[in-house]
Amino acid sequence: MAPSSPLPALPPFDELRPRIVANLAAFRRRGALPLADGLRHAAVTVCVLEDEEGRPYTIVIRRAAHGRNAGQWALPGGRLDEGEDALTAALRELDEEASVRGVEVAGLLDDFVTDSGFVITPVVAFGGRQRPRRDPYEVASIHRVPLERFLAPGVPRWRIDEEGRSLLQMPLGPSIVIHAPTGAILWQFAEVALKGRDLRVAGVAQPHWTRR
Repeated sequence: MAPSSPLPALPPFDELRPRIVANLAAFRRRGALPLADGLRHAAVTVCVLEDEEGRPYTIVIRRAAHGRNAGQWALPGGRLDEGEDALTAALRELDEEASVRGVEVAGLLDDFVTDSGFVITPVVAFGGRQRPRRDPYEVASIHRVPLERFLAPGVPRWRIDEEGRSLLQMPLGPSIVIHAPTGAILWQFAEVALKGRDLRVAGVAQPHWTRR
């Protein structure tokens, strides 16, 4: 078996931060539209942290085996409480689900409308050298994803489902394969925030099991 290729290198956290901020500032996000009938507003955070050696990573969670989206991969987040805006909700959920707080907001990505009736606002933030801890009621596990994974060959990849649709997959670890909507948000994060490209993901198909 041939050895696996090394992951592409990214600069340390402190050098990467201004690049991400500049890329998001140059990005014309699509969002802040009135909610159509039957849609509910939610928010998530793509939180960039640094490990003990200053290498940047983000976190994904696996939902607990009960409630909405049981067992699915997700970003820390949830629906807005009454009177909340998306930014407040995203950071509140990041604190509640992963115990990451006091973050610095870098910018926002496009709102994403899910098949299950949510409009998700993705927030990108820097959390420094914190150690995420899961809320055991809502989160089965928290997983670190080095940002280099987003630049690896085969990320993203596409597969044809039983309905003949081309489905996005983000293979971000040995046992981490993430589909839309979370996969679409992470793909846009990689293209916009890390690479400075203008990518839209509104038309990315979602697997049928995410429609619950």
